[in-house]
Parts: sequence; C-alpha cells; structure tokens
Amino acid sequence: MMRTLVLGGARSGKSAFAEQLAQSSGKEVVYLATAQARDGEMATRIAHHRAQRPASWPTVEEPLQLGAVLRAHAAPGRLLLVDCLTLWLSNLMFCSGEAYPEVGAIELPAQFHHERAHLLTVLDEIDCDVVLVSNEVGMGIVPYGAISRAFLDEAGRLNQAVAALCERAVFVAAGLPLYLKGAP
Repeated sequence: MMRTLVLGGARSGKSAFAEQLAQSSGKEVVYLATAQARDGEMATRIAHHRAQRPASWPTVEEPLQLGAVLRAHAAPGRLLLVDCLTLWLSNLMFCSGEAYPEVGAIELPAQFHHERAHLLTVLDEIDCDVVLVSNEVGMGIVPYGAISRAFLDEAGRLNQAVAALCERAVFVAAGLPLYLKGAP
C-alpha cells in the first residue's frame, strides 16, 4: 500500500503528475473528483480534466463526504486518485451557506470538522493505494480578509496532516516533481 500526496501551485502540473503515477501503477484506478460545476468556467475546467484522463477510469464525484467515498471504493489492487483536497476543503468551508465576516473570528461548520477528521481516519485505515492532489497555497502573501486567511490556515493544516499519513509526498512545479518524502 502506498499513499502519496501530490502538492503544487495552480497550473503546476500536479494533476497530470498524479495521473501519471496512477496510470503507471498498473492497478485499477478510480478517480474521486471533488469539484462542482457551479459556473461555466468550472464546468470547462472539469471537462478539460475529464478529457485528459483515461476513459476507462470510473469517476466518482463527491464534494463533501470524501472519507466515506474513499472507504466505499477502497479495495486491494486498486488505486484511488483524489483530485483535489483544496477544492474539497473549500466545499466544506462553505457547505452551510454561512456568510463569513470580512474581519474577525471564523467559526467553521460542524460538518467541516467531522468530514476532515473522518477523511484522516479513513486514509489511515484503508488498504489500497491512494494518490491525493492538493494545492500548496502557503507560499505567497498572507491574504487580506478573514475567510481567505482561514482557508490558507486550514489548507496548510490539512496538507500537513495528510502528508504525515502518506508514505510519499511530492511537490510539483513547472511539471517537475520534487520528492519531499519517500522514494520515486
């Protein structure tokens, strides 16, 4: 069993790299998508990603209950490819329809805390290969606005927690992998 976290910035090549890892594994691949097509731009992005991956990979779309979907699809000889954790995190942060203040403390919904904890538990327990894609958002200026800072903080915490559970962590920039943990 190999759990791999693939990190990178926007348009860094992280999804393509994760797909290459999955394809070269020789295992049955199930693609777990967290994006939601809420507008035309996102629908176009989703269509582009679909066109890039093999049609033989079944796709499971789940914006919130990622832990449950991982558990349901885990099986020996299978690789689960999750793309992406930061979209999932955003979905969770806004799942209650809360209008967050521009300044001040941010109280995230109970479902956020439950689903995050569940994902980490399931990721530690399942017995199959998993490749998780996530954005590294902590390398720039700390954003203005409470919700943007809360997202930055939670994305960093999630990436650290997932990396701790993974045997391998890879940072991708300009389409090139840098192995942070584990061997190629």
